[in-house]
This record gives sequence, structure tokens and C-alpha cells, in this order.
Amino acid sequence: MLAQAKNFARNTFLAGVFAAIPLVITVFVLWYVDHLTREPLKELFGIDVPFAGVGLALVGIFALGLVVRSLIGRYLLAAIDRLLLKVPVLAEVYKAWKQISLTPGGSSGIYSKVVLVRLDGDAWHLAFTSGEPIGAGSDAVCVFVPTTPNPMVGRVLFVPLSRCRPTALAVEEVFKFLLSGGNYVPDEVAAATQSDRAISNLPPQPAA
Repeated sequence: MLAQAKNFARNTFLAGVFAAIPLVITVFVLWYVDHLTREPLKELFGIDVPFAGVGLALVGIFALGLVVRSLIGRYLLAAIDRLLLKVPVLAEVYKAWKQISLTPGGSSGIYSKVVLVRLDGDAWHLAFTSGEPIGAGSDAVCVFVPTTPNPMVGRVLFVPLSRCRPTALAVEEVFKFLLSGGNYVPDEVAAATQSDRAISNLPPQPAA
């Protein structure tokens, strides 16, 4: 009875912690943006409305998203990418950052493709991969299997290509699925379990 009570208390506490983490992070980000922008808005425009800076930040992010998704925006991003890759010293730092950054629709790095991986038994695991073999003559690829509800934590594994199944999922969709704890399951997941295509033939994942 005592062991069961301890397990119940521990699991309940951990459930509370995991539920509180996204809420605390959201509140902190809102407070920080408001604290950072409220005084400049008051001095420049005479606006002293709580969280006005948050609203402007959201509008700015949305506008940036429109620019990035446009033809001109993609051209500018490609030009900036080529430029940064030619700058001494900075180029190496930029290459390393591209390998770990989350870039929707990117063509390189561990987040460029979303796959389902069969690790043991009949279970499938959502994973990210570049789809590139780990070495010459090898049929194994490196995959990152994230956990829920924190998709930035997980396991890095080397698995045969035959154990991977491609999906048409965008990276953002996978993050939404993981953060929901499985309450939201994209339709593409079911379709991917029936797929026999090789991930090497897949284009980069689309942006949501």
C-alpha cells in the first residue's frame, strides 16, 4: 500500500509538472515581451496599454512569415544563406547552427524529414532525420526520436533505412502532436504506416 501511494504521488506530481511547464513558459514569454516593449512604446508613440507590445510582436511575426513564404522572401533567404556560407569563420558557425536549428521546409539537418521508425515489435515512433546514410556503404541513418510533451528531448539512434517510413508531415505538425500528448493525431500518421517508399526519395518536409 505504501509503495502504491508513493507511485501515485510521484506520477501525479510529475503530471502536474509537465502540465505546468508550457503554461509557465507562455506566461514568462508574455511578461518578458511586455516588459521589453512597454517603455519604448510609451516613449515613442505614447502607447501605455498592457501587452500592446505582445500584440505588435505577433503581428510582426505573422508579417515575417508572409514574407518568408513568398517567392521574394524565399529568394532573399537563399541569397542570405549563400552569403553567410562564404564569410570566413562565421560560415562554420552557421553550418553548425543549420544542423541543429528547426527550419520549416529546410533541406538539410536532422529536422529536414519526418519519418516513422519501427524500433521493437510492432510499435512505430515518430522521428526526425536528414535521410542521409551515416557513411559510405552503410544503409543506416541517424534519427532523433523526441519525447512528449517536450519534443526537444529524446534519443539519437542509428537505424536501418528499411525500418523507416516516410510521412508528409510538416515539422510543426509533429511538434503539435507531441505537445498534445497524443490527443491530436495527424491523418498522415496512419497513411505513413502503410507506406513502402524509401525516405531518400522524399523532398524536404513542407511548412505548415
